[in-house]
Amino acid sequence: MKKVIIVGAVAGGATAAGQLRFYNKEMSITVYDRDSTMSYAACGTPYVIGEVIEDETSLLMADPEKFQHKRNIKVKLEHEVVEILRAEKKILVRNLNTGEEFHDSYDVLILSPGGSAIRPDIEGSQQKHVFTLRSYGDMQDIHSYIQREKPLRCVISGAGFIGLEMAENLKHLGLEVDLVHKSSAILSILDKDLSQLLHAELEKNDVRVHTETVIDKIDDRHVYLSDGKSLKADFVLMSIGLKPNTVLAESSGLSLGETGGIRTNEFMQTDDESIYAIGDASENVDFITGDPKRVPLAWPAHRQAFLVAQHIVGNPIAKKGLLGTSALKVFSLDAAMTGLTETAIKEKGLNAQTVTHTGNSNAGYYPDHEKLTLKVHYNPETRQILGAQCVGGKGVDKRIDVLATAIFGGLTIDDLQALELSYAPPFSSPKDPVNMIGYKAFD
Repeated sequence: MKKVIIVGAVAGGATAAGQLRFYNKEMSITVYDRDSTMSYAACGTPYVIGEVIEDETSLLMADPEKFQHKRNIKVKLEHEVVEILRAEKKILVRNLNTGEEFHDSYDVLILSPGGSAIRPDIEGSQQKHVFTLRSYGDMQDIHSYIQREKPLRCVISGAGFIGLEMAENLKHLGLEVDLVHKSSAILSILDKDLSQLLHAELEKNDVRVHTETVIDKIDDRHVYLSDGKSLKADFVLMSIGLKPNTVLAESSGLSLGETGGIRTNEFMQTDDESIYAIGDASENVDFITGDPKRVPLAWPAHRQAFLVAQHIVGNPIAKKGLLGTSALKVFSLDAAMTGLTETAIKEKGLNAQTVTHTGNSNAGYYPDHEKLTLKVHYNPETRQILGAQCVGGKGVDKRIDVLATAIFGGLTIDDLQALELSYAPPFSSPKDPVNMIGYKAFD
């Protein structure tokens, strides 16, 4: 009987375990995780803190007892895998409650260790009112601190997904919010002109945005910036990025790729064919360019878990690369994106043109229509779609989902005009914004 051990019990790890059991009722499956919770919806944590989601336990998708009872999968929480003995096909595990260490053997090992929030080494960053948000426990600590200490002013460092979502949710709680970002434009995975729409939306909702600066020092009541400004703060959130948890893989001799993630082949195998790596810590490839790419989002982790399970049970399906399709909400605006940005296109020296359409989300005579801006990059010679972005009041995700599907399916920019998309006044227009992009690009 094949024995599978999985390191990590959140998105990738828990899904891999469930998939394996679905396709094979006999194999032995054990999951280890150093945290006290498993299989939680990390993307929902800002909304629990903002009390948009009232029941924090609704983020918990499973627990060890259910996995054992319903699926015959052993889950050992608060157990850290500290060493991989590849020659012996064993792992060394430490019980974080008792300190006890023991070995467990495997036929197949799946690494899904996730990533850790980066906390910069600056004066004051270890104080009790300075937080990062990465885990379920981090969410509980922040929520508890806000309820207990009732802070009035927060400074958020970093204007990526978590920083922007937390800015909105903290404003929802009535806090004053300053958002500090190193670059000249927030949300760097958007083109600058579209990120400026989100910037304006933040300021419209009284979030003070400070770009081209970083936090140099933190004390009890202030944050000091590199541009000489000081900001009042009794709560600080560091949200400047994610570092893949690769120490275990590195120490066992598995190689890392250009992105800092664990290098994998088309079936998510590492240098060792009996060890797979999935999720935030794994390196993949870009769907369009084939270059190394690491996408620390939920969809890739779940997809990779399926691919690994299929390979283990003897039905190999090769990965096809990642587009990095994603979306977020910033007050009354939504933003979504897929594929390459202007910056990435320039860095890679690709031949590209851009077409932009600003129009209505649905029929202009229907009461709830809103504006959206859709922007698509394409190769003018091959007509290949290279990337797309959209910002607006509604219907943003729908358009980007269509374009991500078009890219995956190999449709050209000219094919967009011919797509027969659903129409009724509450939903779209006879010529959808996606169609309009195709018409505008046609020559």
